[in-house]
Amino acid sequence: MSKDLKQMYKTIMDDHFTPSMEVSFVDGDKRQTLFYEKVSWVIDGVNKGLRYGENPGQEAALYRLVNGNLALGDAQTIAPGKYLVSDIELLQSGKHPGKTNLTDADNALNILRYFTDTPCAVIVKHNNPCGAARADSLAQAYQKAYMADRVAAFGGCIALNKAVDKVTAEAIASQYAEVVVAPEFEAGVIDILGARKNLRVIRINAIETLQTFIGERVIDFKSLMDGGMVAQWSFVPQALSESDFMPASTEYKQKTYTVNRQPTQQEYADMLFGWLVESGITSNSVIYVKDNVTVGIGTGEQDRVGVAEIAVDKAYRKLADRYCFEQYKVSFADLADADKRAQIEKEVKDIKGGLIGSAMVSDAFFPFRDGIDVGLRQGVKAVVQPGGSLNDYQSIDACNENDATMVYTGQRSFKH
Repeated sequence: MSKDLKQMYKTIMDDHFTPSMEVSFVDGDKRQTLFYEKVSWVIDGVNKGLRYGENPGQEAALYRLVNGNLALGDAQTIAPGKYLVSDIELLQSGKHPGKTNLTDADNALNILRYFTDTPCAVIVKHNNPCGAARADSLAQAYQKAYMADRVAAFGGCIALNKAVDKVTAEAIASQYAEVVVAPEFEAGVIDILGARKNLRVIRINAIETLQTFIGERVIDFKSLMDGGMVAQWSFVPQALSESDFMPASTEYKQKTYTVNRQPTQQEYADMLFGWLVESGITSNSVIYVKDNVTVGIGTGEQDRVGVAEIAVDKAYRKLADRYCFEQYKVSFADLADADKRAQIEKEVKDIKGGLIGSAMVSDAFFPFRDGIDVGLRQGVKAVVQPGGSLNDYQSIDACNENDATMVYTGQRSFKH
């Protein structure tokens, strides 16, 4: 029997999740309960919550916290009623959002909350950023984030920290995206974005509200296959400014090893930008940043050397695609002319994928110098990592041999 496979992606799943939910933490006679209510939206006359879960056929529901203050030890959860993603305003949509749309938007805002002053754009795909950038204008920030990985940005979630103007809207509408999240949209912008009838346009509260989520904690729940559950406090980055970084230094066999060179202001800016973007990336991860733009992003690998190499490989491939698109308006994969392909590859190789002078960001320490050497061979001149390895002295030596600088955060940033 023939089956229309495309139809399954158009289906709106009914869900059987209850209208409300309670989660209680019990210690003897003391009970702390968090109360939630299910969220829905009316789109084209249909009142529905999430379209479906991670895949068609998986029921899903979104709940917002409405009451209850949880305090465990010295930590407290975010106050009820302080909504962001769980109370979004859909301005234009031909579809109800799915689970991945909201989790992508949530992680984009998770990163974006640290960048409120300078125009910033974060593009997320499958819960990982594929491009992030800061610039003098929102249009520039979006274009740089998009061109950082144009291929992966296809069908992604775009999060912006300033009101969307017409120039930015026209750039977005010329591509395919699933979601656009911003604090406001200038007059006429919704009409431009509306040309993409299935684009979900989401307005969040004032960007000052987003900034107030810095340092706030929630309970992360991870369900196990047998119905068990792991609960943990959410991660909160401690390094939020240049002064929070520590110059790399360690002792090994009664000898002190210290990085020779202090970072420049641009290196500090790139390392801080990269470290905060890193907080929203699946581990193990290594990323490269240059001039406030992600150059290569490696995510979710099992070994640190491998992910550093993958991020280098992506930097080369994404830059080749960018050059090809800018010159010939086609992707590098579709460029048939062998001479043109060879010329682009040479241009990319000559500047080492744009990695010369970049900052290398690692979510955990380097067990040995082989991981950091991957970046240094490509011209990396600044490194930020948690520190704490028994072999930190090797990484310091590697930096000093290459006139590179390095700082520690003193905090690991795993995300699984």
